[in-house]
This record gives sequence, structure tokens and C-alpha cells, in this order.
Amino acid sequence: MGLLSCHISRVENGQTVPSLEALERFARGLEVPMYQLFYEGEEPPSLPKLPKRKAADDIAWGSSGKQARLLAKICRLFGRITEGDRGLLVSMAPKMAKTKTV
Repeated sequence: MGLLSCHISRVENGQTVPSLEALERFARGLEVPMYQLFYEGEEPPSLPKLPKRKAADDIAWGSSGKQARLLAKICRLFGRITEGDRGLLVSMAPKMAKTKTV
């Protein structure tokens, strides 16, 4: 499997948690699908019913409406300032975002 026997022993005895790569190697070495390392049934487990994800366009800030107009204005203003001032604003923005307003 390409793993040291001492590492395999620590995994088997619960002394360490294997990486995903190590789990893939275990499954290949045992010639079983990876899900069988976690599941004892004959068939793969059924997938849970998860809510449908929103598309990236639905959740992207600034993609439409008021937010899009504000983003366009910010882009225009950033285009007018000097490189030094732009760097200052970019370095200050994370600090300003962390502050709490009352």
C-alpha cells in the first residue's frame, strides 16, 4: 500500500486518524470501494435528501439591484484613486470589517 507498518498499526489501534490519501490506499490495498471502510452493508448507503443548492448567481453579492449599483460605484471610485491610496484602502478594509458598530 505504500504505507509504513508502524503507521498502519497506529491507525488500526485508534492512535492516529488516517488522511484521506491513506484511506484511499487502504481501500486499494484491500481491493474494496472506499465506502466499505465506513459501512458494513452489501450495497452503498442511500444518499440523504439534501435541500437544493442555490446557483452561484443567486447568492453572489452585487449581481443585481441595489448591490450591483453600489459595486459599480465602488469600482468607478477605485479607478480614480492612486495606487498608494488603493493599497491603503485594501489594507484597512479587513480591519474595518472586524469592528463592531453600536
